[in-house]
Amino acid sequence: MSKPTLQILLAAPRGFCAGVDRAIKIVELALERFGAPVYVRHEIVHNRHVVEDLESKGAVFVEELSEVPDDVPVVFSAHGVPKSIPAEADRRKLLYVDATCPLVSKVHREVEHHDRTGHHILMIGHAGHPEVIGTMGQVAPGSITLIESEEDAENVEVQDPDNLAFVTQTTLSVDDTAGIVEALIRRFPNIVGPRKEDICYATTNRQESVKAMAARCDRLLVIGAPNSSNSRRLVEVAQKEGVSSRLLQKADDLDWDWLSGAAVIGVTAGASAPEILVQELISALSDRYDVTLEEVETARENVTFKIPAILRESAA
Repeated sequence: MSKPTLQILLAAPRGFCAGVDRAIKIVELALERFGAPVYVRHEIVHNRHVVEDLESKGAVFVEELSEVPDDVPVVFSAHGVPKSIPAEADRRKLLYVDATCPLVSKVHREVEHHDRTGHHILMIGHAGHPEVIGTMGQVAPGSITLIESEEDAENVEVQDPDNLAFVTQTTLSVDDTAGIVEALIRRFPNIVGPRKEDICYATTNRQESVKAMAARCDRLLVIGAPNSSNSRRLVEVAQKEGVSSRLLQKADDLDWDWLSGAAVIGVTAGASAPEILVQELISALSDRYDVTLEEVETARENVTFKIPAILRESAA
């Protein structure tokens, strides 16, 4: 019996961004330079496949710095940390390597600048996300307020409406964030924003790629972790474009009944999802369907970030 046909539209770009590549490399080079174990505070990136691979090489993932012994190196995750974390590491004389994505570090510097210039800061982001915790932890708690939605933007009360600044989490929905920013600017015409968009290039590019595919798809699959902000935003973008979309961590999680009747599906991956998971999904689909592949390229990425100086000689 012949297999049903299925066209797969494969988003380009997809998967790892430069910040994720750098963070994973930092852990691998730390293991190479210092030997196992190397402790990592929080998941280095939001993907179990990546975490388990690094664990197999000798990385130990913990939630808090208090779980790190005194005599081992520790890596801070790509999402960034509050200032209190490196301060505590310094107090304990721990050897630490900061794998914070440089684009997140840029937002940290913006927050510090606004604080120094006396602005109250509004942070657009999702409560509880490690990046938001890290960014808000760059200044005293009373200096920054979290804005999660347009409703928050409409209702937030501030002491000095003419002395405000805003920053954003780097992995938000471009369209949703634009609506929040518009509301803030309408309410507070003198609010100061970033010189360049805080939402990172990789998040923006992956959302644009989903938009380019959506009209042609019967279903759209996003490979990524449920705690990955940028991956969840891709599902939301697809759904707003009118195509049924689901997030899955790996091919084994695919609901075949949900896929039934689809002739064309889109496939993409969040910025912390490795390409091997995309290929495993395509392989699983090929077992059941006569598959044709078409890559839908909307941008080319050639961004790279330097690794910290302490690890550069081991990378040479």
